Amino acid sequence: MSVRDGYYAGWQGLEYEASPDGDQIRLYTGGPAEGFAEAVPGRHVRVVPLQEIDHLCYVVTRCTWRGEPFQVLGELDGWLRVEYAGTDPAAPRRLGLETFDVDVHQGWVRREEVTGLREERF
Repeated sequence: MSVRDGYYAGWQGLEYEASPDGDQIRLYTGGPAEGFAEAVPGRHVRVVPLQEIDHLCYVVTRCTWRGEPFQVLGELDGWLRVEYAGTDPAAPRRLGLETFDVDVHQGWVRREEVTGLREERF
């Protein structure tokens, strides 16, 4: 399972990373595709009217690590960037997480150490 976090839109039978912007949606691909322009090397974009979009949702990946709930923000070489999603104020310190912002605690954990990896759509 790949780790996804952000907007996704269905268009013409496929699902793309997306960025809503009023009445338009920017769709992104990782390589060349018909009608998509290269935004930066390895990333292509196409702007589509909102009314052409089949669905638009926000996707988050969640998991459990050491018995606590987390949101997965990214993945790199078998490691997951996770953010604490629980309510125990002592848990972030006990787990050795970094304080990223007020009440926001993150860390890198090995992918094989997490359980219950799943996507949620909003």
